[in-house]
Amino acid sequence: MRPSLHRRITAPIAMAAIAGLALAGCSGGPGATTADSGAEGDGVVTVYGTIADTEAELLEESWAGWEKDNKIDIQYEQSKEFESQISIRAQGGNAPDIAIFPQPGLMKDLASRNFLKPAPDAVAANVDKNWSADWKAYGTVDDTLYGAPLMASIKGFVWYSPAKFTEWGVEVPTTWDELLAVTKTIQEKTGAAPWCAGFGSGDATGWPGTDWVEDLVLREAGAETYDKWIANEIPFTDPAIKGAFDSLGEILLNPDYVNATYGDVKSINSTPFGDVATPVANGTCALTHQASFFDGFITDAGGTVGPDADVWAFITPSVKAGGQAVTGGGEIVGAFSDDADTQKVLEYLSSADWANSRVGLGGVISANKGLDASKATSPILQEAITILQDPKTTFRFDGSDLMPGAVGSGTFWKGMVSWINGTPTDEVLTSIEAGWPSN
Repeated sequence: MRPSLHRRITAPIAMAAIAGLALAGCSGGPGATTADSGAEGDGVVTVYGTIADTEAELLEESWAGWEKDNKIDIQYEQSKEFESQISIRAQGGNAPDIAIFPQPGLMKDLASRNFLKPAPDAVAANVDKNWSADWKAYGTVDDTLYGAPLMASIKGFVWYSPAKFTEWGVEVPTTWDELLAVTKTIQEKTGAAPWCAGFGSGDATGWPGTDWVEDLVLREAGAETYDKWIANEIPFTDPAIKGAFDSLGEILLNPDYVNATYGDVKSINSTPFGDVATPVANGTCALTHQASFFDGFITDAGGTVGPDADVWAFITPSVKAGGQAVTGGGEIVGAFSDDADTQKVLEYLSSADWANSRVGLGGVISANKGLDASKATSPILQEAITILQDPKTTFRFDGSDLMPGAVGSGTFWKGMVSWINGTPTDEVLTSIEAGWPSN
């Protein structure tokens, strides 16, 4: 889901805004931004979020029929400065009725200071019916539901050529060790580096590496350790986190395995993350690691995506076969008003009806259990929905998006760049951990 790229880049702004509000205090007081409790609506509900351009047009199209039927005008405002402005607007008494939060931490910060209204009973019922406990938790503060999940994305896909796998006599791996064995076989048969990788992303360079590490922490150490890690209950210097870096290093720090068509290991940092779609699409790169949105880059590069097409993908395997743990992102919707019309809109956005409407328009997915996967417009998005809806799937939100910005989009991103450049792992982990706020 391409909007997630924008959200990653703006993460430092979001956390800076939170920190600034914490220091400044609330001139209007918590709750000053909200409408009168239980008031009748005026037929207009304002929605504010990061979803922009074509995706914003599709968002508005997704609820157009419902608006007409319910005589409610949903007015959407897009902003590239959402993460910094939503907190400022809440404090200043100018909050929208509803906000679409790209980061659970930002939503929880506002909820914990009583700017957001608890979700209505009808919304809570929809969440219990349509979403897993993992997703519900991202909208919950102190056992109270404030936000409902909306859209989603899955990270951790490994993209490959089915035809080339057949030619090389290798199969899709089901364990991490099998993935390493497949990598070795391809390298031996082709004499070339199997993997291509790009960490380049302007000021956000390094974030694709954090996705890799998060995948491996979850798959190797498990969900409980992952949760403790993102809360800094265990540090980056913990053996479990170092183990994930060591495993990743078996691929990304091995000059025999990277960086296909681009150069040596260090070229990973200078290669824009989207550019690797071209060698994957034309078959000169055998493997790359990227999220579900990457299918758009593949098609833009002239390739086709599907089980029998030019390129397909499998989820990065766990240590043991059969494990289905994935990382990803998504949005949470919360309200600053609890008037009748706002509550109706929230109920609709948390429903399977809205999920099917939006996904059917293309380009996005949702983890809503009532979503018909066939509504998705590409095979990989259909596959991603199936994974998200599987009750056996363990889902965890992108770790760097949940950490304070000084770490998640600060020392963590920079640490990945330093690591690729050859800085010893222990030194990198110490420098990343140093970014955590002291309080």
